[in-house]
Amino acid sequence: ELLQQEFGESVQVRIAMRYGQPALRHVMDELMEAGCRRIALLPLYPQYAASSAGTVVDEAARFILASRNQPELRTVRSFETAPAYIEALATALEKHWRVHGRPDPAAGERLLLSFHSIPQAMHDAGDPYRAECERTVELLSQRLNLPDGLAQLTFQSVFGPAAWIGPATIDAVGELGRAGCPRLDVICPGFVSDCLETLEEINQLNRETFTTAGGGTFHYIPWGNDSDGAIATLAEQARNVLAGWI
Repeated sequence: ELLQQEFGESVQVRIAMRYGQPALRHVMDELMEAGCRRIALLPLYPQYAASSAGTVVDEAARFILASRNQPELRTVRSFETAPAYIEALATALEKHWRVHGRPDPAAGERLLLSFHSIPQAMHDAGDPYRAECERTVELLSQRLNLPDGLAQLTFQSVFGPAAWIGPATIDAVGELGRAGCPRLDVICPGFVSDCLETLEEINQLNRETFTTAGGGTFHYIPWGNDSDGAIATLAEQARNVLAGWI
């Protein structure tokens, strides 16, 4: 709704799900039935991975291949370095720190930037995901002028017996707790909207792991959802991909 307000009647903003409802194919079909002939996809994955943003494009392509009257299609590949995105992350952290103060690495306090992991085999096959996560952390660290030793990149939501890229967030949280870390701030830059992986896995399971192991204060810091920064991020990407159409 907020993104729709950014564009008014010139653009129809619709939500679609890759693995849920309303399904992407159904939404694209509804748009075509309504007379839409230009469709822009904005996958809500800041960092590209073949298993996430890539599957959105795959599914859209399957729809087009099955269509007699094909629409023009554009897509946002990723936005890991986008100015509005980096600013949204920085603003969320600064807002939190104005209340709680900045974590002090000299006192053993830490900031974790936790991203969804991917299988190691995908990374080894050339998937750019890890490099894009690292670039986001680099730009955010520069924007906030973070001191050495404060920020750590980790990867969450690992499951199954196969190897995944790491270090694993749950392992890092446990290690910091056992080391007596007095304060741990955690932000999840790869999740535009809060979900099970942030609200339960991070804010409940990882919090419990940290405090049970001996850690002190645990802060989960949301940044996305309907925040001004998140909407500005999506609006920036939408305007870029719609250039020349509106």
